[in-house]
Amino acid sequence: MLLLAALALLGAAAPPRRGEPPLTAQTMRSGGVLDPDQAKLRFDAADLAFEVKPATYQLFGTATLTFTATTPLDVLKLDLDRNLPILALAIDGSPLAPGAWSNPEGRLTIRLPHPLAAGQRVTARISYGGTPHVAVNAPWDDGVVWSHTPDGRTWFATTAEGYGCDLFWPCIDHPLGEPGLVTLHITVPAGLKAPSNGVLLGVDNLPDGRTTWNWRTRHPNTYALALNVGPYEQISGSYHSRFGNTIPMFYWYLPGERRQAEALFAEFAPTLDFFESTIGPYPWGDEKVGVVETPHKGMEHQTINAYGNAYAKAPEGFDWLFQHEFAHEWFGNQMTAANWDDYWLHEGFGTYMQPLYGRWREGEARYAIMLGDERGRIANRVPMVRGRPLSEDDVYEATNGGPGQDIYYKGSWMLHSLRWLIGDRAFFDATRLLVYGRLDPRPGNFQPRYGSTADFEAAVRQVTGRDYRWFFDVYLRQAALPDLVEAQADGRMTLRWRAPGDRPFPMPVEVQVGDRVERLAMADGSGALTVPDGAHVVIDPWSRLLRRSIAIEELQAWRARPRN
Repeated sequence: MLLLAALALLGAAAPPRRGEPPLTAQTMRSGGVLDPDQAKLRFDAADLAFEVKPATYQLFGTATLTFTATTPLDVLKLDLDRNLPILALAIDGSPLAPGAWSNPEGRLTIRLPHPLAAGQRVTARISYGGTPHVAVNAPWDDGVVWSHTPDGRTWFATTAEGYGCDLFWPCIDHPLGEPGLVTLHITVPAGLKAPSNGVLLGVDNLPDGRTTWNWRTRHPNTYALALNVGPYEQISGSYHSRFGNTIPMFYWYLPGERRQAEALFAEFAPTLDFFESTIGPYPWGDEKVGVVETPHKGMEHQTINAYGNAYAKAPEGFDWLFQHEFAHEWFGNQMTAANWDDYWLHEGFGTYMQPLYGRWREGEARYAIMLGDERGRIANRVPMVRGRPLSEDDVYEATNGGPGQDIYYKGSWMLHSLRWLIGDRAFFDATRLLVYGRLDPRPGNFQPRYGSTADFEAAVRQVTGRDYRWFFDVYLRQAALPDLVEAQADGRMTLRWRAPGDRPFPMPVEVQVGDRVERLAMADGSGALTVPDGAHVVIDPWSRLLRRSIAIEELQAWRARPRN
């Protein structure tokens, strides 16, 4: 309130409050069923010019968008928040009168001067601007963040995963709306920098001290484009890949944090080596590894990952947030789920990479500890996959009936069980097929691709020669976990799987009897073994299996109890 009063006395614009200006339901919805007219377009390229105006808390832009019609088309439908009104619009260089377009709720509809035949290209040039929506709690709620560095200078960022790219540029707000090539021109006040996606083409110095930062990136995920503005300092270096290429690395951080920044930057190369040795080539080696410090927690912005973890320390000895967001360069940016219903592929794999990295660094004990921390966060209220087009809100928000955090932690644990079931070679081969579409990825022989749950199931089937539909049906398409029921009588122990809906679940089980570990095939969902008198028995001694745990259910119930 004191800041607002001071700004009023100075005659400066007051910053919009969080959540202002309000968004329409259309703008807040990302993904779902693709609009039929948008489905007729191939998005070839976007040239996006932005000017960030901190003094008035405004954002202005000019977007030059090139599409190819895949079927005949007489209307162009895009998504853009109506808080950024259209100032001018031209099609193929010819200005349109204001009555030729409308944008009442955030679905910008442009009547084309001439119908397009299949194969014809069209270029729309859209100038727009105004007061962008301010995030309530970025990155969990999307929008822009107007902040200040400790010494009072502008610190600005965008996030768009939840509500979508239409918060700050006209786009097709759907996972299938990726443009083939994007060029960005970001103009900022004197003394500020604007690190963004892809390769830096150059910085233009304007007569009044402003600078324009020019970047270019290929096939960006629709929500992975980001504006970041601040008085950044930079650390850079090069990584010499096991695949023979050299990858530039950059970290942009706030002044006064050199020591912490150098410590985080030191994690870049070993983390990159883990991913390249475990999954495959870094997908954007011809662009960069980029990380920027942001006034929000973090986000997987392609080649410019947002980092706001305050250089937190942890017993595993690495920064989990940096590692998790970096995992999305493979699981999210290189391989993008075409339907939000399959976004466990982003978050499940992205989350599993932290314990796998702990194992790579320190061995099985660290891996087990980190997986154990994840296990208690699994809720099992809603299936992770529901088999229909969904929006981001349908999936990420448990309050709206989505699986929520389960796409992270249950997804991670499911992958842990699958890796044990089919073995390391098959597991990582199937993962490479999902991510790259081939078993032998090398720089230059793959392209960004879309993936789905069905694709991953097919990859597992291909590399194992077996159908594991029973496994995915239970873990992905059912909410409840399978229960392993135990009985003992006359020196025999019998185990039986009780899966949701009485589905078949022939998941093998390890049992330790004394010093001996026996693996029961459980081919029909049950198995038995002899237990000598007085022998100590431990079922699943290495915690391979994602299964019902009464102890965890009781713990979760205890945590949920109201406290006086």
